[in-house]
Amino acid sequence: MPQMDAPGTGGTSGFKLRWWTELPLLVLVYAAYSAGRLLARGDVASAVDHGIGILRVEKFLRLNAENPLNRIFTAHSWIGIPADFWYASLHYLVTPVVLVWIFRSRAVHYRAARAWLMVSTLIGLVGFTLLPTCPPRLLSVGHGFVDTMAQYSDYGWWGGQASAPRGLGGMTNQYAAMPSLHVGWSLWCGVMLWRHGRSPLVRAAAVAYPLITTIVVMGTANHYFLDAVAGAVVMGLGLLLVQPVLALADRVKARVRLPLAVAGTSSVVTGSGSAAKVGSPSVSAAPESSIVSGGCQTSTGERIPRPRRRPAEPGAEPSARPAEAGDSTARAAR
Repeated sequence: MPQMDAPGTGGTSGFKLRWWTELPLLVLVYAAYSAGRLLARGDVASAVDHGIGILRVEKFLRLNAENPLNRIFTAHSWIGIPADFWYASLHYLVTPVVLVWIFRSRAVHYRAARAWLMVSTLIGLVGFTLLPTCPPRLLSVGHGFVDTMAQYSDYGWWGGQASAPRGLGGMTNQYAAMPSLHVGWSLWCGVMLWRHGRSPLVRAAAVAYPLITTIVVMGTANHYFLDAVAGAVVMGLGLLLVQPVLALADRVKARVRLPLAVAGTSSVVTGSGSAAKVGSPSVSAAPESSIVSGGCQTSTGERIPRPRRRPAEPGAEPSARPAEAGDSTARAAR
């Protein structure tokens, strides 16, 4: 794993990525997200009103994709059953697989990708809290929707309540429909596959996966079209917040690591001083040194003998170099 980012990649920012630190972080965030969904159940009457309000807005905009798709899914089991499996499983399988793939093979981009997914998910949780919404499948029969997951529940592990395993429907928030994070997460996967994939097959999957997921969430009557649009908008907001969030995280890490580094340095210095006292008690803490010529150092008391001057030959010119200080005896002899 690289320790430093390439410029502008928004990767690891000097902090080495380790799977044993990443996995607990992801589990913690997902647990908080799941708990938040349960705490934000809201009032059923207001959730139904919000769902009907969305249908009215779509009618005003002349958007009506949910009803035709839902009729096709309920009339043809060879479409409806695979769609239910798609909705109940891929959301929880494809996303972590793509995340692990980026971690292992595109590590320099991993930190930004993970931050984008987490920030967008938390924004979605705010949406579930502020706008609990009844999905189409839970509206009254007069609105013309059929719960395909309840219709085909004998073919899968889910029951009549959302995509939860049979008997665990009470552990989910069925009114967390706005925004659709099924669409949001699939869009994230599509962007990651398109940006970092190399083969035409991966590029095709990058387009097909979010597109089919959008069709599936409407055909199974789990989401409105505007839920899907809101899921895409949430991912866009999350993308805009990635760099500020990463910068804040880096500042927090730096502030936490600085005191730890100072404490570690102090302990090393203290340990070294103790070792010096135990191992060599007669050695002084900071022995002095004397400088005898340019850049040449020697210990205290040590003397470097000067080279002897050879006697001048008869008729030789006196040396042009001035005699050194302290050589007055040689000059007097001349």
